[in-house]
Amino acid sequence: MEERILIFDTTLRDGEQSPGATMNQHEKLQLARQLEKLGVDIIEAGFPASSEGDQAGVRAIAREIKNARVVGLARSLAEDIETAWRSVEPARLPGIHTFIATSDIHLKYKLRMSREEVVERAGQAVRLARSLSDWVEFSCEDATRSDPDFICRVIQTAIDEGAGTINIPDTVGYSYPEEISKLITTIRENVVGIGNAIISVHCHNDLGLAVANSLAAIRAGARQVECTINGIGERAGNAALEEIAMILKTRTEAFGFYTGIVSEQIFHTSRLVTSITGISVQPNKAIVGANAFAHESGIHQDGIIKERTTYEIMNPESVGISKSSLVLGKHSGRHAFRERIKDLGYSLTEDELNLTFKRFKDLADHKKSIFDEDIEAIIAEEVLRANETYKLISVTIMSGTHVVPTATVRMEIEGKECHGAELGNGPVDATYNTILQLTGRRPNLLRFAVSAITGGTDALGEVTIRLEEKGKVAVGKGAHEDILVAAAKAMVNALNRLHYLSEVPKPSVRL
Repeated sequence: MEERILIFDTTLRDGEQSPGATMNQHEKLQLARQLEKLGVDIIEAGFPASSEGDQAGVRAIAREIKNARVVGLARSLAEDIETAWRSVEPARLPGIHTFIATSDIHLKYKLRMSREEVVERAGQAVRLARSLSDWVEFSCEDATRSDPDFICRVIQTAIDEGAGTINIPDTVGYSYPEEISKLITTIRENVVGIGNAIISVHCHNDLGLAVANSLAAIRAGARQVECTINGIGERAGNAALEEIAMILKTRTEAFGFYTGIVSEQIFHTSRLVTSITGISVQPNKAIVGANAFAHESGIHQDGIIKERTTYEIMNPESVGISKSSLVLGKHSGRHAFRERIKDLGYSLTEDELNLTFKRFKDLADHKKSIFDEDIEAIIAEEVLRANETYKLISVTIMSGTHVVPTATVRMEIEGKECHGAELGNGPVDATYNTILQLTGRRPNLLRFAVSAITGGTDALGEVTIRLEEKGKVAVGKGAHEDILVAAAKAMVNALNRLHYLSEVPKPSVRL
């Protein structure tokens, strides 16, 4: 009989620790709603003790999410645990996830604690968390570089104090499948009462083995996997949720496990994470990459035409990729637009629908055919980035072979309209000089990339940039039929993220 693997999604916590991926409360709530539609079992909504903003964001998610468990992360400190509980308490299914490092390198250089002190702290943390919540998860940070005997001792203490889930993080992506399998087996054989708890695994991808290690842990007895959408996260990221889910679904006969993931929601969830964070998915990314179901080889194309399964082990529709995304044009009405929004998985208010429909009509006047990707770009612009500090009103650019590039920009900054003009080495440089002059910020531009959202010369252009200011990094995205306007929007979006980062510092927690 097949066994169920619980999916613990940490996109909103660990995923947000990707450089430049900070999300505001509105964006987190949008993503949490989609994660619930996706069918994840547990949503790690954030690290409440890191800031008041994170507390508010976790609390907002806890109030709304009904089908998934909402969990807050906490260090093994009383104030962290109590803050986490206050944030998740409104949830129908709340939980506390507390942790402490167990590797000697962490004990010596970070915690500066003895093993005895770590065991005592772990017990105190779980005891307090259990007094507040019926659901408690305990993690041994940097478990795969820890002494197995010591890990068993710490876990035994956590089990004795009432932890119902024990998580084994490969914090720095150091392990390999056989090694992590052996560690899980050691824990199962040496911890009394572990059979009454769920063993979880949280693998990072520094050596490209996060998914492989997660699967090895499942085979060894883990029944929960902690992962993120698109595999985002610190450094090289985490195990990718979509890969875990589709491996278990596609190769059921090999693994004998299943998840509660609604696979048809995978592609939309991936696109939403990309829109919110500004972190694009590489074209050859498994499951959700642009080339995942593309075939250019003549031999492959011939095989696909004759029988899809010759070169496709998954049906594109099974992950939510429709055969044709061409749906609307300038003659399409509000009702058709509303239905398409619903089909894409978005739940918009009437005001948000009005904003996006107006932008859709404006785009349809310039573009013959509107694709799903165009609509999602509009939603990202008009809904996900609402209520920002900096807003672009208009940009006028003069450039050419014998003209000094000049940009005139009108903006709204904290509710007040302002305008300015600057020169530059090129039209984008002039535009950015003007925006930075108006905002008074001086970030370094680390990356500038341009791409077309769909095909054709009338396609929406998408610009992605990465900024760094005072050690903080932010990613910005902008889409428009005029690529220069898209560049301006990307800069404004990135500056808003930098502004948010300066007010809400990112947590330094690692798992």
